[in-house]
Amino acid sequence: MKPDRTIRFLRQVSLAVFLCVACAVPVMAAPIQLPAIVEPASQEHHVGKVIFVELVTPDLAVAKKFYAGLFGWTFRDIQAGKIAYVEAFLDGRPVAGLIQKTVPKGEQRQPAWLSFFAVGDVDAARKIAMQNGAKVLFEPHNIPDRGREAVFADAQGAVFAVLASSSGDPPDVLAAPGEWIWSSLITRDPDTSAAFYQKIFDYEVFELPAKKGHQHLLLASDNQARASVNTLPVKRPDVHPRWLNYVRVEDAVKMTAKVVALGGRVLVKPRIDRHGGKVAVVADPSGAPFGLLEWPDTENKEVPK
Repeated sequence: MKPDRTIRFLRQVSLAVFLCVACAVPVMAAPIQLPAIVEPASQEHHVGKVIFVELVTPDLAVAKKFYAGLFGWTFRDIQAGKIAYVEAFLDGRPVAGLIQKTVPKGEQRQPAWLSFFAVGDVDAARKIAMQNGAKVLFEPHNIPDRGREAVFADAQGAVFAVLASSSGDPPDVLAAPGEWIWSSLITRDPDTSAAFYQKIFDYEVFELPAKKGHQHLLLASDNQARASVNTLPVKRPDVHPRWLNYVRVEDAVKMTAKVVALGGRVLVKPRIDRHGGKVAVVADPSGAPFGLLEWPDTENKEVPK
């Protein structure tokens, strides 16, 4: 990503993202019955894999209309007291959760997607995270049929969640168009950040070619590429580290046009990715950023031993 484009994008996702998630996550503290991550349940477990994502948004109706129109997602509403939660599906498979969090009048908070990484032991992950400079935003807790989860901010401020799924983890198969395919951490110190997540998830870390002054680190587990860590622009001290999730698409150019037609915005125009396909960064009508990524069927995520 070119520096000027990166700066324009990150300008949209400053500290407000952190504040949004940090304030919105406790809404899940009340008892709520959520669908299992995998149905039927399996015995698969892939520590370090992003197995679910949740959107914190001020308007569920707007979000549902947008993502249904963009990806063909369908939805099931779950109401528990004052908690409004929606489960999103693609061809019958769960792909995301959406939580409504009203922004108090006069405040500015940006909606955000929260990444859930698979772990075997949430409490052990909490201990390691705390020992390495993380903050706990939401203490470990159990959710019926879902598992045990917790939410942290890493040592540089990027927000993420861990989940020990009681129904197992999704299999390592190539995501279909409309499903999440990649996650990327944008941070000031990629080496330190990669080491932090390596301690929690026991990642293998590979350094890939990058332009001068930048780093592109690959995080892998089970011989599968899981995520990347990339350099944050040094000239923007007011911009904070964050995770960004990407949805697989067949044509990034057409999909960015569709984003705009549905009321969203293009933050970073489509460009050629290192895999040869195009990648773009967009935001939904409420401002939640996410990526669009073309991924050829001939490319898998396997990392050579």
